[in-house]
Amino acid sequence: MLISCGDGYDRNLITIYVHLLQTSRFYLHIFKVQFTDKRIHIGGKQPSALFLANINCVLNEQVPFSVKDVTVSNIVCDNKHLLIGLSNGSLYSISWKGEFYGAFDINWHVGDSHEIVGMSYSFENGAFPRRIPEIYPSDGIRSGASAIVWLEISLLLRMLFVLYSDGGLILCSVSKRGIKQAESIKAEKILGPGDAVCASIASDQQILAVGTRKGTVDLYDLAESTSLLRTVSLYDWGYSTDDTGPVSCIAWTPDNSAFAVGWKLRGLTVWSVSGCRLMSTIRQVGLSSVSSPGAKPSLDWKSETLMAGTAMMHWDEYGYRLYAVEERSSERILIFSFGKCCLNRGVSGTTYVRQVIYGEDRVLLVQSEETDELKMLHLNLPVTFLHVAASTDGTFLAVAGLHGLILYDIRLKKWRYFGDITQEQKIQCKGLLWLGKIVVVCNYVDSCNTYELLFYPRYHLDQSSLLCKKSLLTKPIVMDVYQDYILVTYHPFDVHIFHVKLFGELTPTSKPDLQLSTVRELSIMSAKSPPASMRFIPDQLGGDYASVNAKPSQEPSRCLILRANGELSLLDLDDGHERELTDSVELFWVTCGRSDDKENLIEEISWLDYGHRGMQVWYPSSGADPFKQEDFLQLDPELEFDREVYPLGLLPNAGVVVGVCQRMSLSACTDFPCFEPSPQAQTILHCLLRHLLQRDKIEEALKLAQLSAEKTHFSHCLEWLLFTVFEAEISRQNTNKNQTSMSNHKRSKSLLEKTCDLIRNFPEYHDVVVSVARKTDGRHWADLFSAAGRSTELFEECFQRRWYRTAACYILVCALFISLVIAKLEGPAVSQYCALRLLQATLDDSLYELAGELVRFLLRSGREYGHPSTESDGLSPRFLGYFVFSSKKQPTDSNSTSFKEQSAHVASVKNILESHARYLMSGKELSKLVAFVKGTQFDVVLQMGTLQSRLDAEFLLAQMCSVKFKEWIVVLATLLRRSEVLFDLFRHDARLWKAYCYTLQSQSAFSEYHDLLEELEDKLSSIRSLKEV
Repeated sequence: MLISCGDGYDRNLITIYVHLLQTSRFYLHIFKVQFTDKRIHIGGKQPSALFLANINCVLNEQVPFSVKDVTVSNIVCDNKHLLIGLSNGSLYSISWKGEFYGAFDINWHVGDSHEIVGMSYSFENGAFPRRIPEIYPSDGIRSGASAIVWLEISLLLRMLFVLYSDGGLILCSVSKRGIKQAESIKAEKILGPGDAVCASIASDQQILAVGTRKGTVDLYDLAESTSLLRTVSLYDWGYSTDDTGPVSCIAWTPDNSAFAVGWKLRGLTVWSVSGCRLMSTIRQVGLSSVSSPGAKPSLDWKSETLMAGTAMMHWDEYGYRLYAVEERSSERILIFSFGKCCLNRGVSGTTYVRQVIYGEDRVLLVQSEETDELKMLHLNLPVTFLHVAASTDGTFLAVAGLHGLILYDIRLKKWRYFGDITQEQKIQCKGLLWLGKIVVVCNYVDSCNTYELLFYPRYHLDQSSLLCKKSLLTKPIVMDVYQDYILVTYHPFDVHIFHVKLFGELTPTSKPDLQLSTVRELSIMSAKSPPASMRFIPDQLGGDYASVNAKPSQEPSRCLILRANGELSLLDLDDGHERELTDSVELFWVTCGRSDDKENLIEEISWLDYGHRGMQVWYPSSGADPFKQEDFLQLDPELEFDREVYPLGLLPNAGVVVGVCQRMSLSACTDFPCFEPSPQAQTILHCLLRHLLQRDKIEEALKLAQLSAEKTHFSHCLEWLLFTVFEAEISRQNTNKNQTSMSNHKRSKSLLEKTCDLIRNFPEYHDVVVSVARKTDGRHWADLFSAAGRSTELFEECFQRRWYRTAACYILVCALFISLVIAKLEGPAVSQYCALRLLQATLDDSLYELAGELVRFLLRSGREYGHPSTESDGLSPRFLGYFVFSSKKQPTDSNSTSFKEQSAHVASVKNILESHARYLMSGKELSKLVAFVKGTQFDVVLQMGTLQSRLDAEFLLAQMCSVKFKEWIVVLATLLRRSEVLFDLFRHDARLWKAYCYTLQSQSAFSEYHDLLEELEDKLSSIRSLKEV
């Protein structure tokens, strides 16, 4: 049984197609559905005789198929006719009135470029004359031998797509006459290599998504010769076709902004148009996966939904919910709830300052704490709302549903409603804007089928407080506001700009008057699709950085246009000239002149856009080209958002882009995982600084950096600024290495030198320089330090300022690797001298982990370092390795396992370590001695033949017994031959006794302690014998 709904002719018609197996007859049922005014009362008593719709059968006919044993795959329709796909590869045409026009086949010949170069039709039932098919080579013919498994028609694009059981997908054009006549359907092109299994059209975006047997989804641009845009898959997340199987279904959201993909064997995933993975049921260990403390242990399959595969999916009316049915589990339907971002599209406007996600029952706000940590605030809503807009300053939210309007004060955490519910019910909001402290509602008047703008002050929602009502010509498709100007665009492309004047103070005690005047009207003739979004571009002022925040008072003369297919263009409002800028754009944010924050770090930018290329930034230019584009993806690879992070907006005072990604957690109350959005931040400060330095705005760059110096990500930004500039310098040198410059004029400072001069103003300079050196090829270090300063001078500055007192990781970068750089640039002798000085200083400050790194560096650089690994090192615990036992057979000077050659260089290192070890032993600083031995791997030598050494060992043993440090107790008790201490320890720890025996028996150096070992063995054996008795 198949069901299809009417479109255009009568939307209340439903077709039900029934196949009776017993008689091999097919019946067509057409029903008319009339919805009533009755509604379900949520949480209340339901009215009696509740019928939401009346259904009447208007047609019941048997379909006169001349061919037996055929089945129907699915049905598509336009406003007059239905088209049925059959299992024999034919299409059958029927009218909504029950007129049967017959079946026809589409045959074609495929050229080298997959274009259809010829075709013919065959008909049955005598409705049309049967044509004789043209003869083509067998390998170039596509006939009706394969069954039609899927049909989809786009009335907007006048395209019909036919999918066959062998994987062939055919694009057909449909003429204005519709699908009644076969001649109106023309095969145009074969899509893909013939491995398609399902497909879905996004008519607004003009994109076709095709699922394949490989488990990938191919996106085709239907606006541009049906070319392949991109392919999305889970390959980069470590999943292959063996894991997921082929694609089973694809479903676009109602607004065509995202699509869900289900696989035959496992899971589903939701992607944005640009290829960002928004949600996935397939678990990925280690990425955004956490477990709550109270989570009950469960198997992997219990904590993953749709583990058996996805059979079908469907979005609800507004895209808040995705319904999915699991393979081989049709008894239940899984529901996934989603939140939608406030996109810069359509009639509703938003601000990039406040990042908002709204769902079916709540609004999610991204909040930036004082610690720069992003958190998500949930605001529960009483009913489902469709429009959300944040005020320019980010302090208020306007929320509207099918009827009504409410406001939320974010600072006071209070809702504001209409006092009169009858006034609220009269508002059918189609869009929201903020004009300063005034909320602008695009209202639909149902009684007269007109649209109007309503202006309410945010302090009071009531008819008495209505500031102005402006009737519109027709339904607007795009709106925007900037300061005192409102842009309204009607279909197809008529632009009206209004100027708003407010007379009086906007306070509850006064009666202000608001007036609108039309200042500009444009009617633009364009073959392109209507705009999906338009934003004013204010004129940016020149001068120093401090003056950029000044507000221009003149009317904006340009605006950005984003079309549904992702094309971004710039429109001159004076002459109507439109210039295309880029394509494949999903989101954009106009930043100039849009924030009143005094610490606005992004005011220098004109706008940013986001698409499948990543983030792109646009700057004003004083040259012939009024705007200059820099692609973050090319110049700043690390700026590109992770493909699981979807950008929401910007924080101007922090210079970061805020995004959101999926977080998965396990709960003790359900076997299913919980999905929640998690905010993420990506800094763009280094790109802004590089842009200013490129334009020789040195003072402006310094002021911008000083404003950001207290931010947690500041050091990271400086590092990536220097890294990207240095990488660009290396690429430039490689490009120009075969070119010689003949100019003799004075060389100006390079961008690398300007960058180093800028960073030198901040204490992070040495850390940044050596971090960049670590990330780049040593062959280019000379170029880096020619701009940053000599490596020996940088080391001396670090040493004199005693910066090694900071965290060990900072020292590793800021001192150790500078020594490595010195070794590369200045030679090993200079680097060893610097490292010896640093070794002594770090030992004095008890930085033993760093000291160990320096020891290993010194020994490697002297080429005398060797740390032999014996068999016992890998087989037994190294609890005896902290000490080297002196022996009568072997002098102490030759007994060290760390030093085999007593060169002058190695001797210097050894003398420093031995001197420090004697200092710690004499001071009885036990904790430091342990850290010293562990950090430097230095072997402590105790001369047990001397009285002082025995006294030191007795003291150490007593201290270690008090803190129960087993390793040191074993070593010291062995040196002192304290069998009673060892016996008491081993009788309770058989594992330690076994390791102790193995160590003493496997090394000849410990032969003098074999008698002690035998004594302990006898005592322990007696204990075991007593236990057995």
